[in-house]
Amino acid sequence: MEREGGEPAAVVAVVTERRFTQRYRDYLDKEKLLDRRYRVEKMPEGTVALPVLGAVLPEQHLRELRDRVAPGSTCRLTRLLDPVPSKKALGRSPAQRLCLEVSRWVEGRGVTWSAELEADLPRSWQRHGNLLLLSEVCFQDKQWKNLEPELWEIVASALGVQRLAKRGRVSPDGTRTPAVTLLLGDDGWVEHVDNGIRYKFDITQCMFSFGNITEKLRVASLPYAGQVLVDLYAGIGYFTLPFLVHAGAAFVHACEWNRHAVVALRSNLEINGVADRCQIHFGDNRKLKLSNIADRVNLGLIPSSEEGWPIACQVLRKDAGGILHIHQNVESFPGRYLQPPGSSETEKERWPYPQQIITNQWENGTTSDSRRKVLSATIKPEWHRWAESAETRIVTLLQQLHGKRWKTHILHIQPVKSYAPHVDHIVLDLECRPCPLIV
Repeated sequence: MEREGGEPAAVVAVVTERRFTQRYRDYLDKEKLLDRRYRVEKMPEGTVALPVLGAVLPEQHLRELRDRVAPGSTCRLTRLLDPVPSKKALGRSPAQRLCLEVSRWVEGRGVTWSAELEADLPRSWQRHGNLLLLSEVCFQDKQWKNLEPELWEIVASALGVQRLAKRGRVSPDGTRTPAVTLLLGDDGWVEHVDNGIRYKFDITQCMFSFGNITEKLRVASLPYAGQVLVDLYAGIGYFTLPFLVHAGAAFVHACEWNRHAVVALRSNLEINGVADRCQIHFGDNRKLKLSNIADRVNLGLIPSSEEGWPIACQVLRKDAGGILHIHQNVESFPGRYLQPPGSSETEKERWPYPQQIITNQWENGTTSDSRRKVLSATIKPEWHRWAESAETRIVTLLQQLHGKRWKTHILHIQPVKSYAPHVDHIVLDLECRPCPLIV
């Protein structure tokens, strides 16, 4: 616990001679007054201090200790400015420590601790260095409002941080601005290290998804050496930085229209030493002037990046084409497909491959069917149907934009995370190549 100035908050303790320690302990424990979070401390002149709960020990208990529990004993109160945690307290989970610290402090403020308040405490959170990000589903009871702002100092101290923020819902303003409120601290700037890449950003202004780590690791391992990429939704550099730092991309054009994210992106490019291989395009990517430049295009926006598909087709190289990495949230409906794949003629027509994650291996002289690997049991029919629909839409856009025929192939469908019940965040790797002119 801490005071407003950051100094440790004092813990009340009863002082007596060492020979009376066990009698005092038994009495205080029986009366539920012993504060087991802290050790009994040795004091000068052969005395000990037993930590007790509450801001003060009522006089009636002091009399009982002096007169009946240990007649003739010294019995006075003191405050331990730096109490030593007990072994039991050190073994508690962070959530348990938080509950103990907050409940004790709340009762010291004269507020009755209740099951409702305990249920309203957070059980999980995101930690960003010395800042803790709480979810929107905690501290909702109206009683907490009367305990602010000191409440946040108690919470931060219990969880071992200096700053606190609370998450709300992402703003539907197109820039995906997070509704995050800073509860304690001067600013929301944090640093996070992911796969050896440093990301700095203002958590009250920019999104950061821990759930995308598998996709960031995947793209970091793909062969981008010598390639030019366009990242249409760059944010603070979630994918731009892995492209440059690990995948060896020659150059990345990073598009972003959230000005706070652009500030962070520019800083992150510098601190990771790749600023000379990236150009930031600030503004609406649908107005992007680039064309005929990209070997790959990343469309990392959910629930859908479909508004960016025309510009993605525009920036692909006209002579050689390239690969689109298209993110999408796809709904699935459990129980709709009761028959195993291929059990009916209709199913065979629409779903001709066993259920696996789709991976096409491009080899010269092979057919589309032979290129398609056997699919893993984690694939869902809806993913494949959406991928085929997206493929059809993309090839139409390419032919309209470039005035000639293109061929497309589904290389891979990658599950990223479960976004909501029956909603999956997936990535489609779609290869797009112009057809050779027939003379």
